[in-house]
Amino acid sequence: MQSRRNFMKAMGKGGLLLGVNQFPFHLFDRGEVTKITLLHTNDVHSRVDPFPMDGGRNQGLGGVVSRAKLIEQIRSEEEHVLLMDSGDIFQGTPYFNFFGGEIEMKCMSEMSYDVATMGNHDFDAGIDGFVKQMKHANFPFVMSNYRVDDTALSEHLQDYLIKEVGGIRVGFFGLGIKLDGLVPESLCKGVIYQDPIVQAQRVANTLKHDEKCDVVICLSHLGYRYDEDWVSDVVLARETENIDLILGGHTHTFLKAMQTKKNKKGEAVFVNQAGFGGILLGRVDLYFENNKKAKCQSCKNLLVK
Repeated sequence: MQSRRNFMKAMGKGGLLLGVNQFPFHLFDRGEVTKITLLHTNDVHSRVDPFPMDGGRNQGLGGVVSRAKLIEQIRSEEEHVLLMDSGDIFQGTPYFNFFGGEIEMKCMSEMSYDVATMGNHDFDAGIDGFVKQMKHANFPFVMSNYRVDDTALSEHLQDYLIKEVGGIRVGFFGLGIKLDGLVPESLCKGVIYQDPIVQAQRVANTLKHDEKCDVVICLSHLGYRYDEDWVSDVVLARETENIDLILGGHTHTFLKAMQTKKNKKGEAVFVNQAGFGGILLGRVDLYFENNKKAKCQSCKNLLVK
């Protein structure tokens, strides 16, 4: 566990986030602060076993057994823990080739994931293949910018999800990358891609204002950043408001620390991504005063070994 003094200095307006020197730590002793620990993965790509001991730079890292042990340890230490995934659960090892995603879904269910979104490789067995494996998932999938009304996915994707933990309302929604050029049309027929900026703003407004969420989290499979003028997590943060955290995927980005970006109102948006292959388990700790008007955050991506 990180020391309270090691919090990243938070930025923001209107009392949304407090820096370490401002945060009233004495409130911990009086029970007036609620801590929520967010754990997240992305682009695990069917890496059920650790990377092989072949001399490669990732040898021995990852694997669901080590990840499960780390998650169990954190849950034993923290009262309020949420676990999520930002897509590309499927494709990358023989486990997917032979079992079509069943093993991955069962492992995530055993680890008690709370919510996930879809990545482009989660279409690799087609829509019917993905839906077939949903019976092994005891957690929901959120997706806000794919219209799937006329597909078998329509009963399996939610626009958003709200979880209340420790009296704090946490809103989740998902965004997917444009599938054209990444997924054969035959595998995603009927899925209509919508502008992620527009849809993100729609859902973020709903979660923050209508649903009265204290924190809004986007599970993104857009990619962290591009040299080209493509929509990314960095662009999403800049072009929207009412999103507090973006937990990303797709670009397999190993961030040394959670990044702080400014939204349309100049307020802080925090962006994180945890590499690929289950090598890292992303961790973000949020601290809320009981009035919920101020929160402090810290982040450390944990090596799974």
